[in-house]
Amino acid sequence: MGLHQLDSRFAARDTVDLDPALEFHSLRRSYVTHRIEDGHDPLFVQQQVGHDHASTTAIYTCVSSDYRTRSLRRVLDATIEAALRPGRTS
Repeated sequence: MGLHQLDSRFAARDTVDLDPALEFHSLRRSYVTHRIEDGHDPLFVQQQVGHDHASTTAIYTCVSSDYRTRSLRRVLDATIEAALRPGRTS
């Protein structure tokens, strides 16, 4: 069964008031995004969806602003902690 056939079967979205822009491929994007947000190794996710290149998987990843904020916070906290660690040489 091809993508066009799957998309046509996915047309039931109209009967349950889902956004008409929603397509079967949206599930693939969601899968990739949720795996990344749940902390799975990006290489594992890339292999799961069969991409040859990480850049392709990155295109599919649409992480939330909360995830971006948490990731940035984690990096900033680690940087500050390392900078304030006793015995650190400048």
